[in-house]
Amino acid sequence: MARSREAHGSRERPDAERPVTATYAFLGPEGTFTEAALLQIPEAANATRVPASSVNAVMDLVRSGYADGAMVPVENSVEGGVTATLDAIATGEELRITREVLIPISFVLVAAREMPLSDVRSVSTHSHAWAQCRGWAEANIPNAEYVPGTSTAAAAVGLLENSGYDAAICSPLVASSRGLTVLAENIGDVAGAVTRFILLERPGALPKPTGSDKTTVVVPLPEDRPGALMEILDQLGTRGVNLSRIESRPTGAFLGDYFFSIDAEGHIADARVADALRGLHRLSPGLRFLGSYPRADGWEYPVAAHTSDDSFQDADSWVKGILEGR
Repeated sequence: MARSREAHGSRERPDAERPVTATYAFLGPEGTFTEAALLQIPEAANATRVPASSVNAVMDLVRSGYADGAMVPVENSVEGGVTATLDAIATGEELRITREVLIPISFVLVAAREMPLSDVRSVSTHSHAWAQCRGWAEANIPNAEYVPGTSTAAAAVGLLENSGYDAAICSPLVASSRGLTVLAENIGDVAGAVTRFILLERPGALPKPTGSDKTTVVVPLPEDRPGALMEILDQLGTRGVNLSRIESRPTGAFLGDYFFSIDAEGHIADARVADALRGLHRLSPGLRFLGSYPRADGWEYPVAAHTSDDSFQDADSWVKGILEGR
């Protein structure tokens, strides 16, 4: 198994030459759910794996050419979109989503030594993990202060570095690999929680359509007026393109300026999806295409007959025949 290289900090680009072997970056440190997702990619098992301390730093490793790809969290079944990822891929040099991975999530409360829960006065973890365990924390450690962490694994490692908090919430794997004391198990508020991760690469050839695909785009709101969002949705709905996720995020330019992050069912090679994206581009020329890639769950969504590729081709032939006088 390839060894992980030293972690890189936020917005940092390494000075060292790029490794000869395939290189994949992930939100670190080692032992995060993100690394577990990366290890679901066959090519990554024996590749050089580089942990980084922030989503932006992970993406920079790919944009700079140092890493071939990067795994980052993008959506959680409890908390929804991971805003740091949604914002980072919406700006800067374009990247493409080439795969998605689903990881079941479970959490444990850990400390550097055995202690009663009543002695836990502060606890650190990633904000999404805290949101998924907040109910348990309020019931079992109500006086504990939450200390934000860059990741669940980083919070756990901090316990070994005297970071100033009493406990951390992390995965069972991190707890066992770091030799931490487990104070409580299965502390998530929702059983069966799942986090979705995406593999990002530099633009290139797209994954081929499988019949069970997703297409992700970022659509800036063309104008803040009544019906603007409806116009965006109409481009998709009238062509039979279903959405699996839509979220609004501020652009940061000024108050009230937003973009929409959208996951749609289908591949850009599908006629209905391609036609919908053409319509979106006419409506919002700042449209950013982030990729068409296989769904992790393999679910085959229904496609109405009038929105199938054959129907689009027949309609194109009909129009062409009229224009040619046939």
